[in-house]
Amino acid sequence: MLDLSLEKLANIKKARGAMLKKMGIATVYDLLNHFPKGYEDRSKKKNIIECFDGEKALVRARVKSKNYRMIRKNLDIIKLSVYDETGKMEITYFNQKYLFSKLIEGEEYLFFGKVQRGFNKIEMVNPVTEKEEKNTGGITPIYSLTKGLSQNVFSSFVKSAILAIDFQTEETLPDYIKKKYNLCDILFAYKNIHFPLSEYALKLAKERFVFEELLIFELGLLQRKNKNNTNKGIEFHNFKIVEKLAEILPFELTNAQKRVVREIAKDIKDGKQLNRLVQGDVGSGKTMVALLSMLMAVNSGYQGAIMAPTEILALQHYEEMSKYFEHFGFKVGLLTGSTKKKEKEVILSELKEGKLHVLIGTHALIEKDVEFKNLAMCITDEQHRFGVNQRGKLYSKGNNPHFLVMSATPIPRTLALIMYSDLDVSIIDELPPGRKEVKTIAAKEKDRKSIDKFLLERLKANDQIYIVCPLVEETENSDDSLKNAVEYSKVIESKFPDYKVAFLHGKMKNEEKDRIMLDFKKGDIKILVSTTVIEVGVNVPNATVMMIENAERFGLSQLHQLRGRVGRGEKQAYNILLTDNPSKTTLERLKIMAETNDGFKISEKDLKLRGPGDFFGTAQSGFIDMKIANFLTDVKTLNIVIEEAKNILKDDPTLDKEENKLLKQSVNSKQKTL
Repeated sequence: MLDLSLEKLANIKKARGAMLKKMGIATVYDLLNHFPKGYEDRSKKKNIIECFDGEKALVRARVKSKNYRMIRKNLDIIKLSVYDETGKMEITYFNQKYLFSKLIEGEEYLFFGKVQRGFNKIEMVNPVTEKEEKNTGGITPIYSLTKGLSQNVFSSFVKSAILAIDFQTEETLPDYIKKKYNLCDILFAYKNIHFPLSEYALKLAKERFVFEELLIFELGLLQRKNKNNTNKGIEFHNFKIVEKLAEILPFELTNAQKRVVREIAKDIKDGKQLNRLVQGDVGSGKTMVALLSMLMAVNSGYQGAIMAPTEILALQHYEEMSKYFEHFGFKVGLLTGSTKKKEKEVILSELKEGKLHVLIGTHALIEKDVEFKNLAMCITDEQHRFGVNQRGKLYSKGNNPHFLVMSATPIPRTLALIMYSDLDVSIIDELPPGRKEVKTIAAKEKDRKSIDKFLLERLKANDQIYIVCPLVEETENSDDSLKNAVEYSKVIESKFPDYKVAFLHGKMKNEEKDRIMLDFKKGDIKILVSTTVIEVGVNVPNATVMMIENAERFGLSQLHQLRGRVGRGEKQAYNILLTDNPSKTTLERLKIMAETNDGFKISEKDLKLRGPGDFFGTAQSGFIDMKIANFLTDVKTLNIVIEEAKNILKDDPTLDKEENKLLKQSVNSKQKTL
């Protein structure tokens, strides 16, 4: 029943079905596994006089008067004056004209919303309004939704789905697991995760889904790691070339870089198949570690591949590595979506014949026509982790090649070991000596004039500037938000008319983004205004200022990543964090940025300040797409699950026993989505 198409549910019409598909929801399973992002307790009614400023409250009140006004196109307002036996309140609705005829003077209604108390005035804006206690009683789910889909409508879809599967749903966890850990049945869990009968019922439902999701995830990772450990690694010889390259470098490797290179070499010398994550802070020298690792393979007569998420990063790796590899007589190629047909034909021919030793590129590397003669080392440079599927396609180009994953996201070590438990973890926890720290300044709106003056000074000194102007959250109108960002870039152009300004946003095609970034790197563009996070790893030594508007919208780790785009040359670099929300929490967070440039310390503080639920933000899906489990808040369950997964696989490595049939189905299904 869970694989039932949404079209079979009577209340989901074609237009709404299209909205759900946009959210990645195509079946009853998808719908039921779109878990609420939070809950509101609407069970306790309050008198108007008892409502506090800023709290969400449920009030039963009678309509005294109502008024409707059309302000302008796309903006109308309804004003209600309501009262109960303790006091009066004003209700305001924006763009909800249909309510005017439904709300009748003299009738009582339930209003649930955020209370705003001012001088001699109590108000609610756009509250949930009901005649009866349908959506205003009990614990109410709140979902992340696309524009045009309301909470009430989505809840009605979920109710239909639950009715459709009632008493017909197959269990997805074996009985022995449920009994051992006192986990509830799947139908009870679905009903109470979406429409909790009580806080206790909600707790039971959450516990079941968190345990199940973590167990399936860990079983998949451990199976993959066990398979990797049984694979014999390709043998390399003559590691001396690493020392030869180190001798001709114009700088000394850090102790951390040397340690990580030794760890990689040891895996290979021990006959293991290398499956290692190299994690390092911004500017810690991961590229050089990748280069040295690749050299081990090429010098032993094998080929290597490096896959980067964007063309500009692939080009950067190509330029960096070519000069060193060619010194030793090895040939490096670059393959991206922009590679011309004739050039591509030559590259593919030389690759197949073994004349090309290293191929660097984007997803173009995993196309069918890309054939290596003897691929032995794969490296993925992935701020946004490539899916297991994509890694698998690159891996299949060789015969059990070694695999190295590079990540520029500082994550506390204990967390990295859990998140990447199919990989061994190396950390480059040291920056090259002599690098100037980026000076970080937290500023408010009133400082705007002095900031503009400072930016002009930097431009006159022939420096380049990044400005990040984030879009508002997805819940707001993204088109309006983009329009505001475009207007902002025009304001920047008018402020600095003598300098070329370019605008970068997420809706652009990748080729256009790469072209703009390349022009910025060449120095043709002096100010780059972007709504998106500037691609990690892009190296523009002449960029000395990173100004971030609405800095409070980013987590500390994101701010640190952005700051890492500057300070790559010899000049002093600056990070300006602008906020128009100078609350105590915001200023405390921005103060941390000014105090340290250590990404690992910042990630630890980010966890404490923002709370585990917000640490990853949208980025969590960049690592692993978890529907309900959280690696931090659920760490106790995670440790139990890891032990259980190990025990299950120790007894049944391939999950072929009858009692593990359901687990095998879930693991296989999860692997397909990665």
